[in-house]
Amino acid sequence: MKKHRIEEGIFRALMILSLAVVLGSLALILGAMAWRGLPALSLAMLTQIPKGGYYLGGEGGILNAIVGSLCLAGGATLLAVIISLPIALYIHVYAARSRRAQVARLAMDVLWGIPSIVYGAFGFIIMLWLGLRASLLGGMIALALLELPIIVRGMDETLALVPVALRESSYALGATRLETALRVLTRQASAGMLTAVLLAFGRGIGDAASVLFTAGYTDRLPESMFRPVASLPLAVFFQLGTPFPAVQQRAYASGLVLTAIVLALSVVSRLLSRRLLRYVVR
Repeated sequence: MKKHRIEEGIFRALMILSLAVVLGSLALILGAMAWRGLPALSLAMLTQIPKGGYYLGGEGGILNAIVGSLCLAGGATLLAVIISLPIALYIHVYAARSRRAQVARLAMDVLWGIPSIVYGAFGFIIMLWLGLRASLLGGMIALALLELPIIVRGMDETLALVPVALRESSYALGATRLETALRVLTRQASAGMLTAVLLAFGRGIGDAASVLFTAGYTDRLPESMFRPVASLPLAVFFQLGTPFPAVQQRAYASGLVLTAIVLALSVVSRLLSRRLLRYVVR
């Protein structure tokens, strides 16, 4: 009995330590970004595009990067959801417990582990094949490929939590597989599926490697699907690469804005998930 208490105490201490490490890391990241970035953060920085000599300490802001990041991640997430939802439903409704489902899950796991720079290189190849230059559309394609396995696996795990009895009841009432998938499974798993989508959106809006060659960069606001577009991760990269302390401080401010967007997404995800859970049959 004493041995079990000692083991429980050790593992409880390890869990508390792990939680402290995670929360401490988050606090350090937020603190460092705030300490370095808040002095340079201003309303003008959030509402203006870069002006002449911005990367040399001139006037202007990062509005182009904020709007560009939202367009890139939003469009890529929409494209990824359109492709991911049929894959996830097929795995659970039409290929459940089959070798095809296992192969699909393995493929998604492999795709999830591929570095984002590889997606950028592959997206660049697709752009050349389609005759595209660095553009908003090219960045959306690369980010959609990056987000695809995240959304599919997230939806897959969520759909697996739907009670089997609920699906069988739907079949017993005369519903087809497609009707069961769209009206029963997606409704019951909507909270988790939304979380997966927002998680992928957060990954997409913060990725720099996949859009470096595909989306390009510009000091202008997005004008066309076929023109280069700015993004916050690349704004941080370019500003930190300058030898001017004032511009480097703006990089931390840009990072703080990006972090705030991701945190806001997490809060929205929690609130929406709680609301959607009201309609879930347990």
